[in-house]
Amino acid sequence: MADTPETAENGAAQQTAPVKMNVLAQFVRDLSFENILAQKGAQGDVQPDVQLQVNLDAKKRTTDHQYEVIMKLQVNSKAKECGDMLFVLELEYAGVFHIENVPDEQLHPFLLIECPRMLFPFVRRIVSDVTRDGGFPPLNLETIDFLQLYRSELARRTSAQPAETANA
Repeated sequence: MADTPETAENGAAQQTAPVKMNVLAQFVRDLSFENILAQKGAQGDVQPDVQLQVNLDAKKRTTDHQYEVIMKLQVNSKAKECGDMLFVLELEYAGVFHIENVPDEQLHPFLLIECPRMLFPFVRRIVSDVTRDGGFPPLNLETIDFLQLYRSELARRTSAQPAETANA
């Protein structure tokens, strides 16, 4: 008889509980939209150059198995021709998650990859609505690869550590 994933060495049954994840709440922590084009009184068609910056943060809450994940977005839109700023959008969007059965060594990547994936469709919708309501065509964000973002941040921190210890 072949061993199944549920059996360990010596045929003993190994119980691995499935990962449980629930979104308990999600909310806008902070939102700012500046329509600089309108403030200057400028009009007409302009070709925008949009730059997006994403930062993620996660922290344990006082309740067992609860974590808060915060996605911070900054969107800058400039005119391609002259470089004048069109608008600036800053958004902090948070989610409260109940997470169980994730090993400690996998919790950090889980919080900064899987949780933002759950929040992203809502963030995309807010950005689209705010830019449309602000007088611009709706900005539909491309899907963000949170795994690549996580790996890039780890690589950046790893390369920054030797420089920090050399300066100490």
